[in-house]
Amino acid sequence: MKNPYIPYPVRIDDIEIATEDKSLKTFKFVFLNKEDEQKFSYQAGQFAEISIPGVGEIPIGIASSPVEKGFIKFTVFRTGVVTSHLHNMKVGDILGVRGPLGNWYPWDKLENKNVVIIGGGFAFTTLRSSIIYMLDPANRDKFKNIDVVYGARSPGMLLYREELFEWEKRDDINMHITVDGTDDKTWKYHTGFVPTIVEENAPKADEDTYAIICGPPIMIKFTQPSLVKLGYKEHQIIMSLENRMKCGIGMCGRCNIGKELVCKDGPVFTLEQLNMTPKEY
Repeated sequence: MKNPYIPYPVRIDDIEIATEDKSLKTFKFVFLNKEDEQKFSYQAGQFAEISIPGVGEIPIGIASSPVEKGFIKFTVFRTGVVTSHLHNMKVGDILGVRGPLGNWYPWDKLENKNVVIIGGGFAFTTLRSSIIYMLDPANRDKFKNIDVVYGARSPGMLLYREELFEWEKRDDINMHITVDGTDDKTWKYHTGFVPTIVEENAPKADEDTYAIICGPPIMIKFTQPSLVKLGYKEHQIIMSLENRMKCGIGMCGRCNIGKELVCKDGPVFTLEQLNMTPKEY
């Protein structure tokens, strides 16, 4: 059995600036050993620890999708020592990835269901992974209607803009892209906060409709009432609390919500599950 503390060595294959303020970059990693890539078998919704020797490690949601082969992607916000060091690294540099970690969105349960994906800011990473997975030709027929509500502060802060606008052109997914506000006269999508856009555009719930939410805690908090107004039950609201991730294997105890360890028991929970815990999330 592999030691869970030992990362797989990877090489930076590509770096893209993800937002206009350059605070987020998307890193494409390739495994140095082919067998490590095979061992790193993940599901959309999981995360991993990016490990930089001598600096530290950080938990980050996996932005690539299981159907994308030969690499893994992470979109990283420059916010501390490890992320700043990573932002200064170059193509060809070597580092480590530990994982995959945590649970994932319940894809078996979501088959033959309508799925509403709701994201905000740079927490859209695992949702990108999910959309790519669901739209893959081998998987698209497994799901009914797909609706996406995704918002950022401004157009320049939207992640994966080219993909967003390509998805918006498709007829097998309904995109609802929004920004908090903009002076851009050419902006043709929504303006407003994510909870409001959800309430105005997301489909009403029936027994075959589920919602997946990943975003800042404040967005998650105010999106829940919007979904309740649309008829979603607690078990139909699925949330990722990846912002609480720490060590990744439930050993440090810093991610707990009551008895639940987000690293080990999550990060994906239904609202029904979370309502049985202290209101700490």
